[in-house]
This record gives sequence, structure tokens and C-alpha cells, in this order.
Amino acid sequence: MKPTFHKLHRSTLGDLVEPGAYRDPVRIGNRSREALLEDLACMLRIRKTEEQVGTLAEQGIVKTPIHLAIGQEAIPVGLSRHLRPSDAVFGGHRSHAHYLALGGDLDGLIAEIMCRETGVASGRGGSMHLIDRARGFAGSVPLVGATIPLGVGAALALKMDGQGGVGVCYFGDGACEEGVLHESLNLARVLNAPAIFVAENNLYSSHLDIAQRQPNDRLARFAEAHDMRARTVDGNDVCAVAAAAEELVGAARAGDGPGFLEVITYRWRGHVGPDANIDVGLRRSATEVAAWKKRDPIARLASALIADGALDEAGYDVLKQQELERVNAAIAAAEGAGFPDPATLLDHVYSEGA
Repeated sequence: MKPTFHKLHRSTLGDLVEPGAYRDPVRIGNRSREALLEDLACMLRIRKTEEQVGTLAEQGIVKTPIHLAIGQEAIPVGLSRHLRPSDAVFGGHRSHAHYLALGGDLDGLIAEIMCRETGVASGRGGSMHLIDRARGFAGSVPLVGATIPLGVGAALALKMDGQGGVGVCYFGDGACEEGVLHESLNLARVLNAPAIFVAENNLYSSHLDIAQRQPNDRLARFAEAHDMRARTVDGNDVCAVAAAAEELVGAARAGDGPGFLEVITYRWRGHVGPDANIDVGLRRSATEVAAWKKRDPIARLASALIADGALDEAGYDVLKQQELERVNAAIAAAEGAGFPDPATLLDHVYSEGA
């Protein structure tokens, strides 16, 4: 039986939202093979991290809520290729990938997810409260839409610094229904802030299909309403993401104002936790999830590199094993660390004054 969509909804994204499309290897063109191999390793690091974290959650070892971005790895990796440690990047509740794509410390991430004192927030924040200022990751905020004004504020501060920095905010399609997005788009455009709005359109807000929430599934229309440069690309193609990011980030650094990057993707796991959530929304089913998995951003890049001769199957297997071992080593290190001392419960809550 075909799903019934809201009578006002229409799709203008075409093949970008068709599970059966965009399965071929990505087009790597004249891009640096060395850089693409680094991108592949980073995407594998993200994938292996989240798979292992999901397993730990299933085993009851990880108790903090986890929001996994398995299937969406190409987005932060492609974008981060054009970011600097001096930029300010903000992520939301699903930000393990954003953090790792910037080079965030893996040991610190795993320890934080496991609530150990060696975590990036000293074991106090869990999965949704990450930070690595040295890498440009200014922090993750679990409130829907809360990253958006922070990214604009940071962009305005960086504009005043005059060093060519950009403020970046990641958010999902659900956040596009928050008033703060529209206020922030307007402010950024009027003040010519070097802000990059990254809308990860995975077609679901929690368990609710975009067809039940919006009259049109193309999010870039909001940016265009504010006279803002916008691009919509296949978020499972790291090269397409990188090309669009290069254009938008370059324009922002040059003083040409903010940019809006809409990336079409799909999360393999549910909204929260390791479960696949195959019985939610209008379209999500075991069949649809399986179809989207064939648009795997990692496999599409690996296939392209193998066809190009920059990688072979044996080398790909080695790369996967290396990243898995890195993650397992981080888990072992976290397991050997202590939990925060209860005596420090109120530390960092109140200002201690001058």
C-alpha cells in the first residue's frame, strides 16, 4: 500500500529523495587522491565510532541518550575540508560526526559518551554536549534550533575580528520549523555575517516525516526568501558536499555574506538510540532503510577510489580494521578512567568571580 502524504505537500527534490537513485561511485574528478583517502578514513572513523557506541548502548554500558548519524558521514567530512581551527562550528544533538570531522579527540569523545572524567566535558555532558575549541568545534547544543543563532553570533564576532573566520551551524529539517531560523537568516543577511547554515535534510524530525510537517521538502527555499546564496546537493556524496562548501565558505570569507547549504541524506538508525525505527513516519520501513543503505556515502567513495587505482580492496579492508581498532582502544581507555568526583558536582555551574 502506497503511503498517504499530506494533501498540501509536494516534493521538489526529485531524485535526491529517491532511495534508488545516486548509488554510483562518486565523481572524484581532479581532486587530490591523498585528501580523498583522508576523507574516507575520517568517514570510517565516524561510522565505526557510532556503530560501537550503538553496541555499547544495547549492552547497557552507555547510558546517556545517543543520536547516531550513521549514513550521514559525508556531510561534515566534506564541509570540514574547507574549515579552519579559527572558525566557530556549532552542532546539535546528533554531533559525534561534526566533532570528529574537525579532528576532535576520539578518546575524549568516547570518554564523554561513557560519562568518564577524561571526557571532553569531564563526564558531565554525555553524548550531546561536546566541545573542542582548539579544533574549531565551539560546542554542541541539544535544543532544536539552538545552534542557529549561536552560529550567527559567532559569525558576527569573527567578522569584527577581520581575520576571515566563519561561523557554522548544523541543524536538521525539523529546526527549519523554528522561528529562530528565520530570524537568524534575516539578521545574517542584513548584517552580511560570514555565517554558513548547514541543513541536514534527512526527511525526518524525530519520528515525523517531512511530508507531514512541511508543504515542500526543499529547505533552501527559506534561504532564498532572505535573498541568500543557497545550494542543495546530495549529502551522501562527499565530493558534491565539498564543492558546494568550497563555494559558500569561500564567499563568506571574502565578505560576500552568508550561505545556506542543504544536504539531502538519510539516517540509518532511529532518532535516538541504536534501534532502526523502521515503523515510524509515512515512508520509513525495512525496505526503505535497506534501499537508502545502498546510497552509502562511504562505499560510494571507496568504490570510486578503487576504480581510480588509488585504493584496492585489501587496502580498504586494512583501513576499516585500523579505524575499528582506534575506536576499540578509545573504549578501553574510557573503561579504565574514573567517573567524575561527586564533590565536584557544582564546579563550573556558578561563576567564582574575579
